[in-house]
Amino acid sequence: MTGMTYRTIGTDPATRREVSVLSLGAMLFGTLTDERTAFAILDRYVEAGGSFVDTSDNYAFWQTGSVGGESETVLGNWRRSRGIRDEVVIATKLGAAPLAPGTGYVDNAEGLSAAAIRTAVAGSTKRLGTERLDVLYAHIPDPAVEPAETVREFGALVREGTVGLLGVSNHWAWQVERARATARAEGLPGYELLQYQHSYLRHRTDLPGQLSPDGEPGTADGNLLSMVRAEPDLTLVAYSPLLSGGYVRADKPLGPGHDHGSRAARLAALRAVAKETGATVNQVVLAWMIGADVPAIPLVGASSVAQIDESLAAVELALTPDQRARLAAA
Repeated sequence: MTGMTYRTIGTDPATRREVSVLSLGAMLFGTLTDERTAFAILDRYVEAGGSFVDTSDNYAFWQTGSVGGESETVLGNWRRSRGIRDEVVIATKLGAAPLAPGTGYVDNAEGLSAAAIRTAVAGSTKRLGTERLDVLYAHIPDPAVEPAETVREFGALVREGTVGLLGVSNHWAWQVERARATARAEGLPGYELLQYQHSYLRHRTDLPGQLSPDGEPGTADGNLLSMVRAEPDLTLVAYSPLLSGGYVRADKPLGPGHDHGSRAARLAALRAVAKETGATVNQVVLAWMIGADVPAIPLVGASSVAQIDESLAAVELALTPDQRARLAAA
């Protein structure tokens, strides 16, 4: 069994939680990953001390042409069948579920209005089989809604006890700070978890993105990382830390988003450290993130017990200062 370690998320004694430093992503549970396999992965993760599971109300609509909810439904079924309660923190997101089957979140998302938030929270709590959401993220920006409306509704949900901790994903750093400033000014709970794509190989910030011509707001760039470094109440949760197999699988080549001039050198440094430690390249990436100067909680997906076992073993991998220095300098 893996020797899990933990860290605190949140600062308010009434809502803060201790969670494992490795989070399990449930995005494809109920679609590409059937319920039986999902249950086996979840059981193994919890057996090894894992306690932080991530989902969203829109997962995984693109697999079935639905509006999402399949992942939350599987997690709710698992919680009930295993008697899981407060020992596992389940985070979900709202704002990016399509309003109708067969559409997408870019042009037809539920959004972040007060009414949309209430409707989405009611659906998530029902599917997850809980009266209280441990962590709730604003999934993507809603340009049609004033940010203060979202901040106030999220704050009200925390005050009512319907939600524990608040987070934000795929927003520009200035949007995050503006929302946090509004919450501070009005004495409301604000965003404390930031869920962004982050890995050892950083995504380029000069390419137009799906949500913005200015780039990908979901990428943990220097602005976001410096915010986490400067604000001790913030926790970075890193999705796609293993780049969907891009570090190790020839059939999953890294695209132009990771085509830096330093890419070959950084991949070579990863392989060298992996050889020295006897670990896999993926395990080195996860260990590097967990113990970084700006630490992140890697959010890993898994379609088999073997995959989650590989990720869990990274928790015990201690990189030396020299190895970290070489990875940083590559």
